Amino acid sequence: MIPVSFEYVAPTSVEEALSLLTEHGDEAKILAGGHSLLPLMKLRLAAPAVLVDLGTVDSLRYIREEDGQVSIGAMTTYAAVEHSETIRRVIPMLAQAVSLVGDMQVRNRGTLGGALAHADPAGDMPAVVSALGGSVLVQGPHGQREIDISDFFVDIFTSALEPDEILTEIRLRRQEGAAGSYEKFRRRQIDWAIVGAAVSLSIAGGKIGDARVALTNVGPTPVRATAVENALHGVPVDDLRLEDVSQLASENIDPQPELNASSEYKRHLARVLTRRALQSSLA
Repeated sequence: MIPVSFEYVAPTSVEEALSLLTEHGDEAKILAGGHSLLPLMKLRLAAPAVLVDLGTVDSLRYIREEDGQVSIGAMTTYAAVEHSETIRRVIPMLAQAVSLVGDMQVRNRGTLGGALAHADPAGDMPAVVSALGGSVLVQGPHGQREIDISDFFVDIFTSALEPDEILTEIRLRRQEGAAGSYEKFRRRQIDWAIVGAAVSLSIAGGKIGDARVALTNVGPTPVRATAVENALHGVPVDDLRLEDVSQLASENIDPQPELNASSEYKRHLARVLTRRALQSSLA
């Protein structure tokens, strides 16, 4: 289908983009890659009067390592993250996870910030970043604020962003002595995940320290598998019983059924994919 008519503007700075959001209010929508928004517009499920394209804001494209963390500009593409030497060295799980997003065309246009701001529970990046831990920096007419990633996702397609704010940066901790992996199940290579599991572990002295496990598409937001995390903490790697631990991934989740998966099948996938992600991490 053809979307309804709209005005297209391409600011060159965050300040200009914020000014446009203030000017047009609820009629404006941020475009940060477009692989989620444009299909909705073509189906006329979304009909913004003004599109504010951040693709021309070059200041939002960067990857920096500083002060024990990695800062990623919101308009940094999946492809840039995937091939970044810094990301591969410091947060290898993120490079591995973005390589599974869509296809090459999607990874060359889609952005990390756009994926998080869209807050799609079936998207890969919300769960991956939730497992990695960290925060996002947002900017509005009254200045900047930092939001912990655990507080950022509020509901399906709903984040803690205010209507007049723009997500500008993702801040992730360095993975010193850590291992991680993202596994997802989909019908075709380019499909959304029916279920996904992101695992991040810190290992020292042969024991698992901090453990973070986040699940994709089993709730309205990324779901932390806290029962798995608690079962992993402090356990010697050699004594870890993966099958028993991964069975806990389906505790306290009630995923909505969909065309390709019942609720019970999604719970089954949560257990299977958590086990696979743990195996990959420990390998």
